This record gives sequence, structure tokens and C-alpha cells, in this order.
Amino acid sequence: MITVIGISGSLRKGSYNSGLLRAAVETAPEDCTVDVVSIKGIPLYDGDVEETEGIPEVVEGIKGRIEKADALLLVTPEYNNSVPGLFKNAMDWLSRPPQDRARVFESKPVGLMGASIGPLGTVNAQTAWLPVFRVLNMRIWFGKQLYVGGALNLFDESGNLVDENTKKRVASYMSAFVEHVAAQKQNG
Repeated sequence: MITVIGISGSLRKGSYNSGLLRAAVETAPEDCTVDVVSIKGIPLYDGDVEETEGIPEVVEGIKGRIEKADALLLVTPEYNNSVPGLFKNAMDWLSRPPQDRARVFESKPVGLMGASIGPLGTVNAQTAWLPVFRVLNMRIWFGKQLYVGGALNLFDESGNLVDENTKKRVASYMSAFVEHVAAQKQNG
């Protein structure tokens, strides 16, 4: 069984990216569990807070779940052609303290997808994540890209993916990603 931690980079009710993550959960192969983790409640990163109070409990909990999982699936919105601050802030906390990076992220396979109302989907945000993954020494999976553009026409008012063609694309992505993760797990 493959375990994937899925995180949406949006807290918005009716979020297209949270809906895309739900579709990934629904279309994941039978030999895969996608454990959805919320970044809600993660405070703004502050080195002084880290020094005086330590790592917030919510962050430690997420780090523990990522460490035990076989892979990570990030579903990213795109704000102003880049990574959303809220999502980047969460990753900044998750990478603290620096000595925990290897334990949590080292060689962890990571998949990336996202939805936006623009025609290019989240191509710029996904590209902007690459230096973050590099510094955390994660294994970004490039086997398939999933940029969902025109989200206004693909999701309902509650943020649920209703477009059958896009659901098929998500299912294809998840199948290939899980196959990749299984091969990585087998090869050590």
C-alpha cells in the first residue's frame, strides 16, 4: 500500500485546488491511500517564535505524517504568477528546524498539480516551487504535469470537480504518480 500526503495550498471555502485534491483522492488507485492534511492553523513564520516557543504543534503533527508517508502531493493555487504566500509559509515552517529537513523531506517523491481560472492553470506556481523542493532535497516527479486552467467552467460552486475530462486527467496523473512512487519504494 502506498501512502501519499495530499496538501491543498488554499483555505478558501469552495477552493478549486481543494476540489482538485478531493478528485485526486477519489481517483487514486486502489493500492494507494491519499491522506489529506490541512495547513489551516499554521501561524506566520517568525524565527523569534520558533526560538522562544519551538515548532507549533500543528506543524509537528504534519511533519510526522509526511515523514511516515511514501510521497507528498501538493495542490497549488497560483497567485500573481507564483506560489501562494500561505502555502510557502507552511512549507517554511515544515522545514524547521533545519536538522529536521532530511528526516521529513530527504528523497521524498513529490507530485504537483493545481487549478486556476487562467488558461495556463498553475504553470508559473509549479515552476516557482522547484527551488524549494531542490533545497529540501525532494524528488520532484516530472512524469506528467497537471495544469488545470479555466477552473470556473470545471468546478461547481462548492469547488467540486465536475468536468469528466479533467477527472480522467487527474486519474491518469494519480495512476502514473503512484506507479512511480511504488517503483521508488521498491528500489529503496
